[in-house]
Amino acid sequence: MPGPKDLDPSSSPRALLGAELRHAREKAGLSQEQLGQLLFASGSFIGQLEAGTRRIQPEHARVLDEVLGTGDFFQRNCKASAKSRYPEHFAEAAEAEAEATAIRMYAPMLIPGLLQTRAYARAVNRAYDPTAPEATIDEWVEGRMVRTRLLDHPTNPVLWAVLDEAALRRETGGRALMAEALCHLADLIRRNRVIVQVLPFSAGAHKAMDGSLKLMDFEDAPPLVYFEGPGTGRLEDDPATVARLRFTFELLTASALSPQKSLALIEALAQDYAHEEHP
Repeated sequence: MPGPKDLDPSSSPRALLGAELRHAREKAGLSQEQLGQLLFASGSFIGQLEAGTRRIQPEHARVLDEVLGTGDFFQRNCKASAKSRYPEHFAEAAEAEAEATAIRMYAPMLIPGLLQTRAYARAVNRAYDPTAPEATIDEWVEGRMVRTRLLDHPTNPVLWAVLDEAALRRETGGRALMAEALCHLADLIRRNRVIVQVLPFSAGAHKAMDGSLKLMDFEDAPPLVYFEGPGTGRLEDDPATVARLRFTFELLTASALSPQKSLALIEALAQDYAHEEHP
């Protein structure tokens, strides 16, 4: 009997590969927990692979082929699922983001990627790498704009962001660009597409002072949390870690301005930037 065919990379390879993994696991008579033990991983991790919210890594593919008797199917096709327009440290998180039903995030220093305008994204990426060729910047910006299309859907995913006041006051790319960026943010809020709260300087010290965080919930897979630093990132599925950081986010929302007051501040700052007034 011939083995499975290679997957078509143009047809959502992660989702297809996950479906093949579920089929092979069930055919082998293994539960997610049992297969996870063979990979020294949790059953929830196997569930994330099958749902397409996590990527099958080469070291996992080799074991899967051995355990499930699939020849070299997963080893060959995990390469297709690994292709991404995003930096390596962020690629898996971006792919998971696209499958999420709800996203909760805290951004300490800049407007998050999903809420950025093209001009703001260009200014941020140029600041990340001042010597990068213009074609590289174009590619990075386009990748970020592709992510923002998640918000084209009227309701899904639910997006709740807490932005530090510093993210709004840090002049990125010039005052006219900031005015445009904040007007775009206000428009998303007024269209009831996102919930945004501003964490004001007056809130003082808080539980997330050491960095950003992003919590993602899914319909058919356990939640994930993503931490990010300069040029680094980590996706985590440990239930205790996710629960701890969900509590952190709840504390942030309790300390932040209400959505109504946050919108008023965002629009006031947009006016300040537009009229060249200093906040």
